[in-house]
Amino acid sequence: MGPEREDSEGSVILISDDETDTEATLGNSVVLIESSENSDLEQKKSEEIVDEESELVVTFCKQGMVMPHARHDCMTHPFERTESETCIPVKQNSDMCGQCYCYVCDKLASECQYWMTSASCHCNAHNKSRFWKDQRNFTLTGVLVIFNLEPTEIDTDLRHGGELLFKFLRELSIQYNNYLSGEIVLSLQDCVCPSKQTPGQCSVCSQFQNEVIYRYSDVFNLVSSFINKAEKEKPKSAAVMLLGVAREIALHKDPAQSWQNLGPSESLKLAVPFLMSSLNIPSWDHRLLTTVLRGQNVTGEQKKNGKKEFLWEVLTVIKARTEKMETMGQYKELVRYLRAVKCNEGIGLRDLRDKIPFYLCKSGDFTSAAYSLLLPFNNLACCTACRLTPLQFESYLKMFWTGSVPAGMDFHDSDEWILNIGSPVKCCTLIKQVLRVLYSNQSLYRNSRCWSALITILVSSPILEQNGLLTTLTLREPPPFFRQMVCDVSFGILEELRLKVNVSLPSDVFYGSLNLEACFLLTIQAVLQMLLTDLPWLTSFLEIMLAFGKNFWALKLFLEGLLSQMPVLHDVVSMIARDLSYQKNTLLKLWQTLGPDYVGELLCLFLSFRNSQLQSVGIYLSHVVIENLNQCPWAKSLDVFRLKAFRRPHLETANYLQLNKFVSILENL
Repeated sequence: MGPEREDSEGSVILISDDETDTEATLGNSVVLIESSENSDLEQKKSEEIVDEESELVVTFCKQGMVMPHARHDCMTHPFERTESETCIPVKQNSDMCGQCYCYVCDKLASECQYWMTSASCHCNAHNKSRFWKDQRNFTLTGVLVIFNLEPTEIDTDLRHGGELLFKFLRELSIQYNNYLSGEIVLSLQDCVCPSKQTPGQCSVCSQFQNEVIYRYSDVFNLVSSFINKAEKEKPKSAAVMLLGVAREIALHKDPAQSWQNLGPSESLKLAVPFLMSSLNIPSWDHRLLTTVLRGQNVTGEQKKNGKKEFLWEVLTVIKARTEKMETMGQYKELVRYLRAVKCNEGIGLRDLRDKIPFYLCKSGDFTSAAYSLLLPFNNLACCTACRLTPLQFESYLKMFWTGSVPAGMDFHDSDEWILNIGSPVKCCTLIKQVLRVLYSNQSLYRNSRCWSALITILVSSPILEQNGLLTTLTLREPPPFFRQMVCDVSFGILEELRLKVNVSLPSDVFYGSLNLEACFLLTIQAVLQMLLTDLPWLTSFLEIMLAFGKNFWALKLFLEGLLSQMPVLHDVVSMIARDLSYQKNTLLKLWQTLGPDYVGELLCLFLSFRNSQLQSVGIYLSHVVIENLNQCPWAKSLDVFRLKAFRRPHLETANYLQLNKFVSILENL
């Protein structure tokens, strides 16, 4: 026998001290004994039960805790299932324990007011009956049942809209009933005839004595107020409220036997069409909406009885439909809808349409998404590209290049990506569209992050990792004649792209075996042009320089392009020196990843120029290494012999001395 262990409840548990083969003996080494905590007699009895084979006694003196459960799952009281018995409790179905819940109300059974009520009898409800499931859905969804929503689809916003709608419908019912009662204009007791004839005999009054006026104004005012209130709510709540209003007033009838034209708000036949036009909420199966979603109608217009009909909806409804189709993953239908629908709130609709390229990407049509960034929706509105943020620009680049999309519904939801859902955009198409976007949006054009993102994409693998990270590549260096050929045609191409002309890239340059390198060289020329005109607007240059990765031939070509513009080169070097002061951690983290070979190549690249300013950048980089040797354990692996080779006369004296100091430190590591 093993030692005894007593828990906090006073229960005794005996554990075997034979640990040689626990799994083998577990099946017959445990005896479970149910007993009451308050029964000493039962406890003593349970302690006497011994399994002679294993010589082990296990005593549990504590009852198991009963968790909340539906009545039909109660282990204490038996339950008899029937399909739809609502008259009386079946057998013992009305019995309950303290944790029994009503299946219909989702409340404790003791709190259910219909537990044994005739014609309801919730005590008989269970989850195997279609009838009781419908009753439960109706109870939980309330007024939302009219929208045929599943309980799992009802979130906080929908429930809030349903509560406001339910309260409104009660008020509306009172006002509508008052309207149906009408208003008697003239009774027999109100005879105003001069002759004061016997009531009923007056020829003037008799023609009015039975006329009743029906004034719809109170209903109209109540509905109008509720519509205004709905427009201030969140999209889902507002949609529920507005759809509920439309459904209700569509059923209103005019009880007058003859036409009573009392005015636009007091005559139902005038007021209801006006309210419905302001609501303008066609159902999902409405013919015009259906044809738009299926792609059979791209304009959202149709002729009905010789008149034009438009798909025109209020913004809250458009937002609600957008959210619904997002949730359902119906991106193609959503694009068709947003392109066709019209709204009197142009800015709000424009903001929704700005996500059309994103929805196209989510549907796998990346090429159409790239073109749609620059498509204006009408003659008065500019294109989506004009309003892109740097983060959105960077996300689109990654989507176009890899054929992958963020798993979430926002550009910020980029921690996880869905890979390879469509064909990536071809390199030549990508570079044309991206440069046109940069030329269309001045804030992007002047943002170094956007240019570094473009360079990074072109030197990365189109195969994206699950977490959205790119893998950088080293492109082959094109021959000199090819580089010169691209440089010769670049100026004309960039000018045409800046003017938003439909540009055709020379096929012999951009559609051959070096098409990627050609696009990369064109991008370098575009960055050089940007520096000549917008350098003062840049806040950083270091990230552009680091974006080249291990493509040192391209970085050298880029820096050589600055040598012909000495004032620009001076400002660039000054900006790099400033960046190295404020972004050391970024640089050190990158170096830790890329290793000493990369750092050595970068130093040698700048030291190889005969220009003293570019040499000084190499010296700045060496200072970062010296000042942070504790974070640069790889420094001792730098190629000291190669660095010594640059201690030649072409180095400026100050740079020569600094390099000597750096080499000496490396040799002593």
